[in-house]
Amino acid sequence: MELDLTPQLAKKLYGGDGGAYYAWCPNELPMLREGNIGAGKLALEKNGFALPRYSDSAKVAYVLQGSGVAGIVLPEKEEKVLPIKKGDAIALPFGVVTWWYNKEDTELVILFLGDTSKAHKSGSFTDFFLTGPNGIFTGFSTEFVGRAWDLEESTVKTLVGSQSGNGIVKLDSAFKMPEPKIEHYNGMALNCEEAPLDVDIKNGGKVVVLNTKNLPLVGEVGLGADLVRLDGSAMCSPGFSCDSALQVTYIVRGSGRVQVVGVDGKRVLETRLKAGNLFIVPRFFVVSKIADPEGMDWFSIITTPNPIFTHLAGRTSVWKALSPEVLQATFNVPADVEEKFTSKRKAEEIFFPPPN
Repeated sequence: MELDLTPQLAKKLYGGDGGAYYAWCPNELPMLREGNIGAGKLALEKNGFALPRYSDSAKVAYVLQGSGVAGIVLPEKEEKVLPIKKGDAIALPFGVVTWWYNKEDTELVILFLGDTSKAHKSGSFTDFFLTGPNGIFTGFSTEFVGRAWDLEESTVKTLVGSQSGNGIVKLDSAFKMPEPKIEHYNGMALNCEEAPLDVDIKNGGKVVVLNTKNLPLVGEVGLGADLVRLDGSAMCSPGFSCDSALQVTYIVRGSGRVQVVGVDGKRVLETRLKAGNLFIVPRFFVVSKIADPEGMDWFSIITTPNPIFTHLAGRTSVWKALSPEVLQATFNVPADVEEKFTSKRKAEEIFFPPPN
């Protein structure tokens, strides 16, 4: 069966005055189910509040736009209230309870990518809300809730029945939410737009890698991530994940072209990419991208916390490691052709600036 790798946009699942939640459906993007990957996006308007919930999947959250506040409660730990802004990546292990709030005029948009191998539905996140019409405690009888909370029945009914919002609500502008604490941010999040660059190639591109060194919590999530900013008309070298990981890519800004080649040298994807697109590269398949003149940025998760990539062009490519005789035999070409091949791309790696 051929895999459909066509990039897709998210679709709205629910929302109201406070904002909306969007998700990618595994029926439209089959690689989500195939790779046990979930993907969603939360958009909060001013004073929008995403009610506390926990998920059946470990995730990485990435702030695409705006700034706001995140509340995170790790199992058996105190609440951490983080200031968040565009470029922040946050590791969310299993069992964390989270809430999100936007007090600014600019819409706050957060991307969620994660592993659904232990989820109720392969390829989809399932959130369990603590309150609201679909909240956990609406399912328990008042007797059980009263015994659990040590409250009278009338108080239980007020607590359980007062929140009519489903997942996202809009708070009154005068309502005061907890103030974020910068000390809570450290160790919980990393701003990929401000972090030291792992790769910086003039007129080529830049990369920041999220791993256990700069954000140890990703080890508990079991995922690595990176933010790639490809300069105008530059090319990202053909490459693949050599540790059997899947690469899930969301286009943050700009546009460009992508090609993916799989088994038996078959080109399985050739298409254009634009902001908002999500696509998944299967294990060991080779992918390459070329940005349009305005450039292209993308955020990816890789299904291992410390990914390793093999590139097939550039100074660090596998071709540069092979001996000339092996190359001649491999390509079935004379020495002069092999010499032309190996004489190129001696300085560049990973990203190639546009030709003069």
